[in-house]
Amino acid sequence: MENQNYIMREITPLSDRDCFYIADRRKTEFTYPIHCHAEFELNFTEHAAGVRRVVGDSAEIIGDYDLVLITGKELEHVWEQHECDSKEIREITIQFSPDLFFKNFMNKNQFDSIRCMLEKAQCGISFPMQAIMKVYNWLDRLASEEQGFYAVINLLVILYELSQCEDTRTLSSSSFAKISVYSDSRRVQKVQDYIDQHYNEEIRLGQLADLVSMTSVSFSRFFKLRTGKNLSEYIIDIRLGHATRMLVDSTMSIAEICFECGFNNLSNFNRIFKKKKNCTPKEFRENYQKKKKLI
Repeated sequence: MENQNYIMREITPLSDRDCFYIADRRKTEFTYPIHCHAEFELNFTEHAAGVRRVVGDSAEIIGDYDLVLITGKELEHVWEQHECDSKEIREITIQFSPDLFFKNFMNKNQFDSIRCMLEKAQCGISFPMQAIMKVYNWLDRLASEEQGFYAVINLLVILYELSQCEDTRTLSSSSFAKISVYSDSRRVQKVQDYIDQHYNEEIRLGQLADLVSMTSVSFSRFFKLRTGKNLSEYIIDIRLGHATRMLVDSTMSIAEICFECGFNNLSNFNRIFKKKKNCTPKEFRENYQKKKKLI
């Protein structure tokens, strides 16, 4: 049974004749409810230590500076006051349409890095302090730029500089964000596709190695090298992503979700969930349902 009444689908103030919308706010608290929208969003916060940032099934307490790019149109997100007591919060939100850069334009070689970054940000990505400091002045300038043409150029510069950062962190799991994972390795892609289709079944190392004509030992090393995760960790993350999505979207019991997502032991599921998400499945569901119920 669907249970999405508490997620607000935001109608942004971006018009069809504008390239992007920007809001530069000075505030003392965060009050906006959890929401999602079709527009791409780059969100910068300053002096907001203690705020809890929720992007999909990721929940983190942020520091004084935070910069996140979200391009998943169904990826819920919210910044919650939590433990923040600052009275000098600054938030710069930039929203732009997915078709701002028409296809032939973005497919040019010079925009490869931006295109890859926008694709990765379907799960939400967080930028390190080094990248934030690199674009800080550009963000500040963009917020006050009165000439529309130069504002668009400034936005392109910001996106390009951020796309050069190699230390971004993906926030939400792909399975929660309902995003397909793509690899530049044909063999890794074949295995990932298989896992996406069979995550709720028993998956053995040997059968995946056979799938790409490799020995189990060679495949384990190869998969870790290409994905940054060992196979068991990758499968658990995919299953947890589906589980968190079901906790949000359905009224199924936690036990039902556990077995539906390929975990064969409820105690083990609860333990892994707590370790990965810093909360129990019950707490995760309740935290989402505490958000303001609006559509």
